Amino acid sequence: LKQVFNKDKTFRPKRKFEPGTQRFELHKRAQASLNSGVDLKAAVQLPSGEDQNDWVAVHVVDFFNRINLIYGTICEFCTEKTCPVMSGGPKYEYRWQDDVKYKKPTALPAPQYMNLLMDWIEVQINNEDIFPTCVGKCDEEVL
Repeated sequence: LKQVFNKDKTFRPKRKFEPGTQRFELHKRAQASLNSGVDLKAAVQLPSGEDQNDWVAVHVVDFFNRINLIYGTICEFCTEKTCPVMSGGPKYEYRWQDDVKYKKPTALPAPQYMNLLMDWIEVQINNEDIFPTCVGKCDEEVL
């Protein structure tokens, strides 16, 4: 189990919401609803009076964190030797393209593809232009 949570190999730090912020409160509400065993459709419904973009952002970050944990538990079993192709079954092969290092869709071993994907998602989530951390009352305080 120690290898599963080796932070240099498998575990990526969670993006945290600052306590006292609107997003932190939305995160707590989302966590409570997901852990209560309620209908998932109701759990992701936009709470009355909340901003849709903030609500979506909270769920995107939570989803990323959960996928990170799941991936961390299986990545030691999927090596470049055992998983030479990133696929979705026998009919689908995923290829990586980032227009920087990989200008054309490129076949990669699954672990390499997943590492590039998780890094790319993390960059998007940490991009203040896409997922600003200061919203709602923070905007009013700046004015």
